[in-house]
Amino acid sequence: MAGLAESGSNPDVDLLYDINGLAKDAPHWLDRVVEFVGEYGLLLAMVLLVLGCWWSVRRRSAEDAASSVAALVWAPLAAAVAVLVNVPIRGFVERPRPFLDHQGLEVLVSGKTDYSFVSDHATITMAMAVGLFVANRRFGVVGIGVALLEGFCRVYMGVHYPTDVVGGFALGTAVALLLSPLAMALLTPVAKAVERSPRAGWLVRARGTSYEGQESVVPGARQAANAEERDLAA
Repeated sequence: MAGLAESGSNPDVDLLYDINGLAKDAPHWLDRVVEFVGEYGLLLAMVLLVLGCWWSVRRRSAEDAASSVAALVWAPLAAAVAVLVNVPIRGFVERPRPFLDHQGLEVLVSGKTDYSFVSDHATITMAMAVGLFVANRRFGVVGIGVALLEGFCRVYMGVHYPTDVVGGFALGTAVALLLSPLAMALLTPVAKAVERSPRAGWLVRARGTSYEGQESVVPGARQAANAEERDLAA
């Protein structure tokens, strides 16, 4: 299995040279930017998207907030599970990094000695993006765009074949979607339990919102208002 894409006539290799060739013609500063973005920046962007989505979904009604936060928690967990699944896949395929088999590549990140298929970066970002899409479509679409950009950067940097990236996208998507029903069945009760907590409930619902989804700025204010309404009715 290690002989994947070893021929220069392979479309996978041709596309690798086409995309990586952009790095040779680009200014040095741009290569350094892509190096940072592809190695760290887009992973950080995914974390910020998850936090932004959490801030958004916790403002929903109590019933929707718990399930949405549970789906959101699944996003990083799906990425972790997908990376674990990738460990035996890499060991089975044993595909060397492209710069070890092909000359003339502009390698922006040195020191990569592990196997190439499938890309961990592509797997992580796409798993988180699909998890985000389950929780919130608007944030999920942005996350998918970030994952696609991550895949492009990995090939641009000369550390992955295009099919490494496609394989990572497929693995991340499969794990996030196929295990989502089980994850939601386990995580939703946990999110609802946290939502009922007087101290940790703000992790699921916005501050100042009661478990029933009603605004309650002063404790006991709602009960007092109800008592007054009953007095007036009498």
